[in-house]
Amino acid sequence: MENMEQKYENKVLKWALVIGIVIVFNLLVNYALSLVYKAPESPYTNQEQVVSNFDTKEDCLAVGGQWSENRDVPAPKMTAPVTPANAGWCDPYFTKNKDYQAAQKVYDRNVFIILVVIGALSLVFSAFLPLEVLTLGFSWGGVLSLIIASMRYWSEADNLVKVLILAAALGALVWVAIKKFKDK
Repeated sequence: MENMEQKYENKVLKWALVIGIVIVFNLLVNYALSLVYKAPESPYTNQEQVVSNFDTKEDCLAVGGQWSENRDVPAPKMTAPVTPANAGWCDPYFTKNKDYQAAQKVYDRNVFIILVVIGALSLVFSAFLPLEVLTLGFSWGGVLSLIIASMRYWSEADNLVKVLILAAALGALVWVAIKKFKDK
């Protein structure tokens, strides 16, 4: 009876270690990546406490803003009300926001590539580990890294990139399966 109980405890411990490796591996990769490769800074991060009103089209465009002359479209609550004197409203962060979105898109793509490479390397690395618990931990850690990478970039990727992502992930999984289980 004690032998059966010990097998159960070993199985629980093994899966606790596997889950721990999966989680800590991905936390380590993502936090290390955030230290090494900084995300673009939002234009809204360092806003001044007192925001200027841009009452004319020229003032608005001079700061890279977007001027709206349409009186039928309500101005956002943070802008000055549309009056005959100003005949419109300004989004002073228009250009900065466009630049930020473009930089964020490049950043997300690069992070995706890095996480896919690390996930694939983890899968390959796991095939050479002598202990089952390490093999399981790093292979599932690699799979989770692929999932995280895909979730971060999936909406931005075009269909060809999505097919390549899925083909690469499937190829890595098949390779690991053949490497680990061909003789069993």
